Amino acid sequence: MYNVYITQNTGHKIYFVVKRMNGMMDGIKLKPITKEITTQDKVYTQIKQAILNGDLTSDEIFTEVQLSETLNTSRTPVRAAIQDLVKEGLLVSIPRKGLTVREITQKEQDEIFLLRSAIEVEVVKKLTSVVTSPKQLTALNLIYQQQEEAMKNDDGIKFIDLDQEFHLTLTRIAGFGIMEQVLHNLHNLTQLMGLKAVSKKGRMKDVLIEHREIIRALEERNSELASQCILEHLKNTKETLKFIDDH
Repeated sequence: MYNVYITQNTGHKIYFVVKRMNGMMDGIKLKPITKEITTQDKVYTQIKQAILNGDLTSDEIFTEVQLSETLNTSRTPVRAAIQDLVKEGLLVSIPRKGLTVREITQKEQDEIFLLRSAIEVEVVKKLTSVVTSPKQLTALNLIYQQQEEAMKNDDGIKFIDLDQEFHLTLTRIAGFGIMEQVLHNLHNLTQLMGLKAVSKKGRMKDVLIEHREIIRALEERNSELASQCILEHLKNTKETLKFIDDH
C-alpha cells in the first residue's frame, strides 16, 4: 500500500511524492550489520575468564595499570571492562589500593542456597504437574549429555555454564518467568561457587548423578521425589563448599 502526498501545486503542474507504508520500497535489499568484537569486549572476556578459572583470586590485589600491561592494551578498554565486572559483582574496588575478586562470605552462601532451595522446590513441584511426556524434558537430557562431555574434557567452566542452564531450564519449562530472572540475577555468584565446588575431585560425577535423578523423578511425575532430589543436590553442593573452605 502507498500514500500519495501533494508537495507542490504551481497551477499547471502538480508534483507528488509516493511513499510506501509499513516497510521499505520494493527492490531495496540490505544486509544485517554484523557487530564487530571490540577491544573492550575482548578485555572483558579475558578478565572474566581469569576470574572464573581461578587465575585471578580474592587473595591478590591488582590494578588497572597491571591489567592493561598484562593484556598489552590501553587503559580505556580495561577501565570500561572493570566497571562492568564491578557492577556484576565479580570485582571489588579497594580504595587507594586497587581491585580484587569478590569473595562470597559464608552468610551470603547460606542466603543463596536458602533462596534457591525455596524457588527450585516449587519449580519441580510445578513441573511434575505440567510434564505429560518425556519429550518435554528433551532440553534437560541434552544439557546432561553436554555436561558429560565437559566432564570428560575436564572443562570446569563449561560444566558450570551448563549446570546453571540446567537449573534455568527447569524454571523455563515450568513457566516461572520471575523465578527464572531471580536465578539469572545470581548467575555470577553461583558460577563462582559452582566452579569452586567442582574443583573437588569427583564432584562433577556426583552432579551428573544428581541431575539424572532429578530428570528421572520428573519423568515419573513424582512430586515428592523430585523435591527431595533437588534439595539433596543443593545440600551436597553446599557441603562441598564447606569442605573446601575447611581444608
